[in-house]
Amino acid sequence: MDQNLGFPDKRAPNPLVLGRPRPLRCLVVVDGEHYPPVVEAAIQSLRLEGREVVAVVMAGGREKLPATGVASIGGVAVRGGHPAAALGRAIRELSPELVVDLSDEPVLDYRRRHELVSIALLHGVPYEGADFYFSPPPRPKLASKPTVAIIGTGKRSGKTAVAGLAARSLAAAGRSPVVVAMGRGGPARPEVLRGDALDLAATDLLAWADAGKHAASDYIEDALLARVPTVGCRRCGGGLAGGVAISNVAEGIRLANDLPGDLMILEGSGSAIPPAHADVTGLVVPESVPDEYLLGYLGPYRLLLSDFVFVTMGSAPSGSNSRASTVASLIKSVLRSLGRQDRRDEPRIVCTVFRPTPTRSVEGAAVMVATTAPEEAGGSLKKHLEEHHGCRVTAVIHALADRGRLKGELEAGRNGAEVLLCEVKAAAVDVATRWALEARMEVVYLDNVPHGIEDDDPVATLLWAGDLAMSRYR
Repeated sequence: MDQNLGFPDKRAPNPLVLGRPRPLRCLVVVDGEHYPPVVEAAIQSLRLEGREVVAVVMAGGREKLPATGVASIGGVAVRGGHPAAALGRAIRELSPELVVDLSDEPVLDYRRRHELVSIALLHGVPYEGADFYFSPPPRPKLASKPTVAIIGTGKRSGKTAVAGLAARSLAAAGRSPVVVAMGRGGPARPEVLRGDALDLAATDLLAWADAGKHAASDYIEDALLARVPTVGCRRCGGGLAGGVAISNVAEGIRLANDLPGDLMILEGSGSAIPPAHADVTGLVVPESVPDEYLLGYLGPYRLLLSDFVFVTMGSAPSGSNSRASTVASLIKSVLRSLGRQDRRDEPRIVCTVFRPTPTRSVEGAAVMVATTAPEEAGGSLKKHLEEHHGCRVTAVIHALADRGRLKGELEAGRNGAEVLLCEVKAAAVDVATRWALEARMEVVYLDNVPHGIEDDDPVATLLWAGDLAMSRYR
């Protein structure tokens, strides 16, 4: 026991401070539920570990503080006000190397603590507490072109649909986008697919599947549907803040740097974020997202990263406002809780509904549809295809992501269909395409195109994002 500090020496040596030529610059988060002399002793303990405490941020609580408050603790100035805003300002002004959290409940409950973690990670600063440590996901500058990252709150949120729309819209506006997509089924070495030059057929995709590739990987879907050059990468593992355990994305970006093009789209995987710097970041949030994925955990971190947000998979058949508007309001409330009171700092929010769009005309054909969409979406899919594409839908199969069910449901649901309309996802190629070709059916792949709800304009937002990336890159 150190009699001067009143704390036993139980902390293990921190690898961040061992062998350093100078102390580690730290911001310390404290609260008024701790008696100030206790906090002062804890700060002195940090100094003895080789840490320089450059400022203290007061997270709240007044129970053990004098009525007049405290201007300093342990000889270090205390910063008050909105805790998240105060922490962000302190990081920007003082450039610490670590945030140390000496607070606790009830002042910092789980949500509020994760908000502060999100602020630190946004600025590239690790955040350490009594029994936890959060590292900012590495995002080094690797691209030699302006970059737009499309990230998501999770799997099947619509990232590939948004990335594809971005690529098509930018190409139509005169840009030359290149898509770098990472996935859990990506190639061992990054692969270039010239979607702008190749005419990809169902038999080509099936041949790739027979060669051992995941032929429904996102980079193949992007090349097929957006008709732009793509680079396929793989990743394994995903962290709470979107970091990846292992990936070959850096090598993929190097390949993309050498491709003709003036803008790069980096597509995330699940909730994992491409491990590279992006000039602009867009977040894709399905309207079915649990509120806690935005309010809690590290949802605030993803929102803070984002310049625009697409709320996807609007469920209203007519494209009218629905749960999507509720999610948009929730996003705004989260950002306000993080101290962003200026609306100019808020990301653009676009509420969308996906519309199934065949890659070629199916007018007059009897079709069956294979999709990853939930069963409750089947009626609106059928209605839209029949009303807008002139086909007759004999069945909608929702088992595309379940190989065990898929083949049986395809066989049971054919009902005279002559065309298989199929998303390029999951078992689309190795099971669904193979089954359809063996049954002498035609295979037409299906895009899910985001359409704005009410006055929201997805294309205008994506073109704005491209222009913003260009200006920031310069």
